Amino acid sequence: MTATKGRRQRHPQAPSEKRRYQVKRAVFAVCLILLAAALATLGTWQVERLAWKRDLIARVDQRVHAAPVPAPTRADWSKVNAADDEYRRVTAVGMLANDKETLVYASTILGPGYWVMAPLTLADGASILVNRGFVPTDRRDSASRREGELSGPVEITGLMRMTEPKGSLLQSNDVAADRWYSRDVAAIAEKRGISAVAPYFIDADATANPGGLPVGGLTIIAFPNNHLLYAITWYGLAAMVLALLVFILRGEKAAMKRSG
Repeated sequence: MTATKGRRQRHPQAPSEKRRYQVKRAVFAVCLILLAAALATLGTWQVERLAWKRDLIARVDQRVHAAPVPAPTRADWSKVNAADDEYRRVTAVGMLANDKETLVYASTILGPGYWVMAPLTLADGASILVNRGFVPTDRRDSASRREGELSGPVEITGLMRMTEPKGSLLQSNDVAADRWYSRDVAAIAEKRGISAVAPYFIDADATANPGGLPVGGLTIIAFPNNHLLYAITWYGLAAMVLALLVFILRGEKAAMKRSG
């Protein structure tokens, strides 16, 4: 009777089984490479966004500190756009229609209250909505701040802003109830019966109004710029995925040498 050997002989993998394993390994490797490529693409996109944001900040800073220019007239309204005109310092002369003012909810460094939006009627009959500034909640009634309701021709200087349609991020404008959470030029003009209104509005500067209200010059200009951090994060994740792929392949190679 022949004695069996104490050590079992390894059975080589069947060709079909080995082939399936190789295919699975190749698919897994390709998936990791594609994932790393996608993450790197997101990182590159954030780098491009960083360049765009820095250019935007530089342009806006230049506009804010430039000398004021006349606000675009009716003939130029069709050319107005955020990229070229947002935060440009402008001036306009006209008559304030205080009886058509609109209160827009605001949260400012002075606390909660309202922006006072009033149409400025120009010499040609057109109008520009002007954010005259902030009033606290207990002074929302125009009767409590009559001194600030300017009469006669006035010159408004401030920052050119683009319309804010429909409402804020959290709340929509309720036109029927006359509750406003954003400065929607077209909707306010329609509600107040203002025709020929500019597609932008002006944030009045800090020039004091009689009686101290409304308080102008409270425009906050801030552009979050986290694109560099995001780019580093995406590139870092891509590097981690590639490192994982290398680690797995090296581990398999070492295992194959030991089993061979």
